[in-house]
Amino acid sequence: MDQDFIAAALDYHRAPTRGKISVVPTKGLTNQRDLALAYSPGVAAACDAIVADPAQARELTSRGNLVAVVTNGTAVLGLGNIGPLASKPVMEGKGCLFKKFANIDVFDIELNENDPDKLIDIIASLEPTLGGINLEDIKAPECFYIEKKLRERMKIPVFHDDQHGTAIISSAGLINGLKVVGKDIATVKLVCSGAGAAAIACLDLMVSLGLKR
Repeated sequence: MDQDFIAAALDYHRAPTRGKISVVPTKGLTNQRDLALAYSPGVAAACDAIVADPAQARELTSRGNLVAVVTNGTAVLGLGNIGPLASKPVMEGKGCLFKKFANIDVFDIELNENDPDKLIDIIASLEPTLGGINLEDIKAPECFYIEKKLRERMKIPVFHDDQHGTAIISSAGLINGLKVVGKDIATVKLVCSGAGAAAIACLDLMVSLGLKR
């Protein structure tokens, strides 16, 4: 990046509001009745309904449309192991993409923890808050173990973007490219340079689509 673009990027992140995401109420809160409904005493009715039927959490809270973008900053694309704090702009950016293109609300969560089992415990403990987990920029091979254990443990979707997002778009490109040149996936040879999270997930999906080992 040239210096002008770097300066523009820093200005973009700094103003007019610091960062790229915020939390905005979905209710007006314009009068005393609104406040009584949103918080005490009215909120107790929503709590009681969820106690009686946990599925009501999707109807009475934001949980069903709320995803956490979770990282420990150990493998940030193009930047490497920059840690959780420096990775926050990337996670906010991913949150913007979720909201802009799918209208999914996001909390970005940067965790100061590198132990895989501790990470699993922390992330799994967030399940009551969220409708899904998007793992982001966690280094290999730990990322494979973390995703596997979370999928086994949690009852909400767990998606590792670096693996599966990359695999989906790469496989789509391969399928369409083969259609253009009139070739079958079972007859071509593919060479992969590298064996990180993205490359391994790409190969796994392509093999499942018919690519020969």
